[in-house]
Amino acid sequence: MSPRARGPRADRPADPARSAGRGRRAAPGSAAAREATYSITDLAREFDITPRAIRFYEDQGILAPAREGAGGLRRVYAPRDRTRLKLTLRGKRLGLSLLQIRELIDMYESPKDAAAQARRFLKVLEQHRAALEQQREDIEVTLAEIVQHEAECRRLLGRGRDG
Repeated sequence: MSPRARGPRADRPADPARSAGRGRRAAPGSAAAREATYSITDLAREFDITPRAIRFYEDQGILAPAREGAGGLRRVYAPRDRTRLKLTLRGKRLGLSLLQIRELIDMYESPKDAAAQARRFLKVLEQHRAALEQQREDIEVTLAEIVQHEAECRRLLGRGRDG
């Protein structure tokens, strides 16, 4: 079962004051921003998803938090994990599969050519659009069939009143 974001804008932070982790605000690129960490609760609140959804993305290899505390029970997420979660939620909103999302995220984290990365992303988007257009066509055909069945039922019901 795939987790679903609860909010309509799950890839955007819900609380900008929490953007540096645990309510601390840090300037982008500063030492504090590089050292910021997030708890599972911080991320769940920020992106309006459940901690269970975050653990699911961890199980899928998208997130890799450090462990702290007795027995390593406390998850500590780095800015990299936060970014990966944000990109994952954006990809899900676009309708991409987790496999596609993971491939794209991994591709952008590698030091490859940006043009090749853009071409790969464009190909994924083109394939996804083609699939959506086919689904739309299938839905239109199904809706037309439903209209025909409704008309036939109404015709039969109308004839039953006359007879």
